[in-house]
Amino acid sequence: MQFEKTKIEGVLIIKPDVFKDERGYFMESYSERKWKEAGLEYTFVQDNESMSAKGVLRGLHFQKPPFAQDKIVRVIRGAVMDVAVDLRKGSPTYGQHVCVELTEENKWQFLLPAGMAHGFVTRQDNTVFAYKVTAPYAPETEGCILWNDPDLGIDWKCEHPLLSAKDQKGVSFKDFDSPFVF
Repeated sequence: MQFEKTKIEGVLIIKPDVFKDERGYFMESYSERKWKEAGLEYTFVQDNESMSAKGVLRGLHFQKPPFAQDKIVRVIRGAVMDVAVDLRKGSPTYGQHVCVELTEENKWQFLLPAGMAHGFVTRQDNTVFAYKVTAPYAPETEGCILWNDPDLGIDWKCEHPLLSAKDQKGVSFKDFDSPFVF
């Protein structure tokens, strides 16, 4: 298992060891021991899964303290472009984002610490996306940054994504008063 740093402190791309043969493949999607050896200690309390059609954009979501979530996300079937936006005041990368392609072929994962807005757009029909989180879902603490905010400059590579009503009404980044501190 490899843990690759990104330009945003705490955001990692995790590349598991995948063992393939004529029968299929095997991989550890999570190993507490290996994470601890890498200096990463999290207590995950909930696993979530979604399935989406091609061109669905979900995000940019977060939960405010005390229910802020650290997340590991991955694709089980299909492909997404996954995005993390740093919302932590005082961070040298505040307002910046990192994108990674997560696919069923590469089996990569994305670790997002609390204080990140998270979103993804699906590249294939019937994409199955899995989340492992450190806090339960708490809708009263939920927030959403506008996915196409020009101040963030995210190139989703998707002209007309399918959006929920909530995602269409996200707040602009400049109007967002972040509760997160670096």
